[in-house]
Amino acid sequence: MVGTVILPKPVLPSSQLAWPLQLVRGFTPNWFTVTMGTGIVALLLPKLPWPVLSRLGEGLWWLNLGLFTLFALLSLVRLGLFPTEARATLHHPLQSMFLGAIPMGFATLVNGLVVYGPERWGAISVGVAYWAWCLDAVVAAAVGLLVPYVMFTRHEHRLERMTAVWLLPIVAGEVAAVSAGTLLPHLEGTQAQTALWVGYVLWALSVPLALSILALLFLRLALHRLPPPELGVSGWLALGPLGTGALGLLLLGQAAPAVLSGTPLAPLGIVAKGIGLVGGLVLWGYGLWWWLIAMLKTRYLSRRGGLPFNLGWWGFTFPLGVYAAATFALAGLTAFAPLQVLAELLTLLLVGLWAVVMVQTLRGVWVGHLFHVSYQAVDR
Repeated sequence: MVGTVILPKPVLPSSQLAWPLQLVRGFTPNWFTVTMGTGIVALLLPKLPWPVLSRLGEGLWWLNLGLFTLFALLSLVRLGLFPTEARATLHHPLQSMFLGAIPMGFATLVNGLVVYGPERWGAISVGVAYWAWCLDAVVAAAVGLLVPYVMFTRHEHRLERMTAVWLLPIVAGEVAAVSAGTLLPHLEGTQAQTALWVGYVLWALSVPLALSILALLFLRLALHRLPPPELGVSGWLALGPLGTGALGLLLLGQAAPAVLSGTPLAPLGIVAKGIGLVGGLVLWGYGLWWWLIAMLKTRYLSRRGGLPFNLGWWGFTFPLGVYAAATFALAGLTAFAPLQVLAELLTLLLVGLWAVVMVQTLRGVWVGHLFHVSYQAVDR
């Protein structure tokens, strides 16, 4: 189950620990998917044609900042008090994938600082966002390298057990590339050029590998059919790398002419803008196929026993959100009205899904089952 982590046999059984320590021991990186989903809603609300939603989006950004801070503190306390369990998360073939949610959740805070910060704090917010993005880029690249390396050397994986969760550590790089594209219109000089080139490198570290994982995922589904119901929502994750990949190309390409203006590479800026539009449209179209498949798979599983709630339900939100953001970007560049309408409908769907998942999450926290921990020996 996505909401459950399997750890080594503890020195003290959970029954001998006070409930706050039980909570800390059972805290795992998949909680950061809450910040991913909440963050993307906060970023998209201002794009809807109702000004009041911009204030609501800013409020959600503040809520997301509080959630991320809380989750980061819980992670650090867990690392300090339960280092064995914390290390075991990296060695777990499912939970380790969610380490990618940490930089992706942080990226929504960086982007929100660019969207909402200048009105509140002026230009200083952009400077803070730039250095926060630098940190996010380093962490995203490290997770995208470290988790696959552990997969190759410590995990045991089989094709029939594969799900789209494999994408999570990989996609963190292209999400950081999107943050670079979001920052670029507010940067100048060396900072702008650095963000542009690093943004393209982050995109390249992520998207090609994600596309190969999607090819493997298609093969796995064709040979072994759908995953079990508790992992059924993971199919929506396939939409994530295509939405962020398209959005990254669009934002970086759109900013490239201004960044490279007055340099010997100025003609390259026009080329990058064209590649961004064409490449973004191609990835968006590919994402449309995976989105439709995800909805069909969800309907299929729902009619055959339902989808039991776990933290994996947050997979409904962020992938759909970045796909909606890419649709908004395409609509702005092409002036194609149906794309604008579709982007607004996708955002409304996202808000509805976010509300449902958040209510279910709060209920799960109140009951306590989302902090369930199963123990078994782990070969290290």
